[in-house]
Amino acid sequence: MKLDTKALRYLTAEDWRVLTAVEMGSKNHEVVPTPLIAQIAGLRGGSGIHKSISSLAKANLIARLKNAKYDGYRLTYGGLDYLALHTHTKKSTLYSVGNQIGVGKESDIFAVASPKGVQHVLKIHRLGRISFRTVKANRDYLRHRNSASWMYMSRLAALKEYTFMKALRENGFVVPEPIAHNRHTIVMELVDAFPLRQIVEVPDPAGLYAELMEMIVKLASVGLIHGDFNEFNILIKEEPDAGLETNDTPKTSEALENELRTDSKTDILDRSSGRLLTPVLIDFPQMVSISHTNAEMYFTRDVDCIKRFFSRRFGFTSDNPGPFFSDAKKLVGRKGVRRLDVEVEASGFSKKMAKELESYMQAVGVDGDGGEGATRDDESSMEDSEDLDEEGEEDPVAGELQEPEAANLPNNT
Repeated sequence: MKLDTKALRYLTAEDWRVLTAVEMGSKNHEVVPTPLIAQIAGLRGGSGIHKSISSLAKANLIARLKNAKYDGYRLTYGGLDYLALHTHTKKSTLYSVGNQIGVGKESDIFAVASPKGVQHVLKIHRLGRISFRTVKANRDYLRHRNSASWMYMSRLAALKEYTFMKALRENGFVVPEPIAHNRHTIVMELVDAFPLRQIVEVPDPAGLYAELMEMIVKLASVGLIHGDFNEFNILIKEEPDAGLETNDTPKTSEALENELRTDSKTDILDRSSGRLLTPVLIDFPQMVSISHTNAEMYFTRDVDCIKRFFSRRFGFTSDNPGPFFSDAKKLVGRKGVRRLDVEVEASGFSKKMAKELESYMQAVGVDGDGGEGATRDDESSMEDSEDLDEEGEEDPVAGELQEPEAANLPNNT
């Protein structure tokens, strides 16, 4: 599903009312009957409602379902995108959308700007994408899913990520600052950092390794396990430190290639001094409570991911076999430490929501956006959607990704 904001500025107040009506009607109807759309939108029948429906359908914000038994429309991911962007604009969270800067297994990342010109990140959750790539293994799960339910899952993923990110940030964890959340989207701080997976050399692998392991244990002490703690979900940020005499500038693969081309033999410790590496943790839809049935498995997997990466990339292997789940669990709630897993549940992300989202992730084999498969293969997505169409089903998110030109978002309705 591509994000194309060109039609945003041309939608009328009536168009927004109709689009919102389709969204509201989707709660109880896979295909919302046209008369119900008009009723919810508060528009009388005639040319007005049909003109808005035509404009929205032309922009791929709503769509008809093949072989439907009655005249009606369903909300598309594009329509959900527009509704979220419209809300962010009205709340003065966003002013413009720039290029796509990242893609996860089931999310798209865009650079955006606030009305004051401050750059932020917009993360759009698109659950349903991976499930159609692994469709042959998930027929039973998919058979009972329609586009509306995928959007509901995307909303849950965004709500969970925003809620956990906010709790972690407020309790001293180094994560991007969450700015706003609406529907299946999150606006967050743009962190000037390198993904750990792009870094091929660091001055002190042992120090960085120890800091990451400490972060895993610290998460456990507040009752949380990341569940996808690896090089794809850790950013390395450079910060000035007057007391640091050595260079802690990480070397990316691109920088190393440039160095090799110019035959530069300068050691990275001599390039600049007074820089401190700070790991920043991202991607939280798969985070679980330490009370989870499989908590020990997730904790051990997080630890093993870091061990394997440091051994493979930096040639570093720690003499310490830990940390171990049994030891980390003893720290939970000690010395008055707050249980964030309990607080998050109390804040609105309920056990029922967590169970629904976890069932989805287990069914389609998704454990967050990190991993070797965290790229979008449009061709395979389209092939999978064709397989579904043969059985009379549809792919709600099929389509190509395209980097949109920077576009201002209208703030009028």
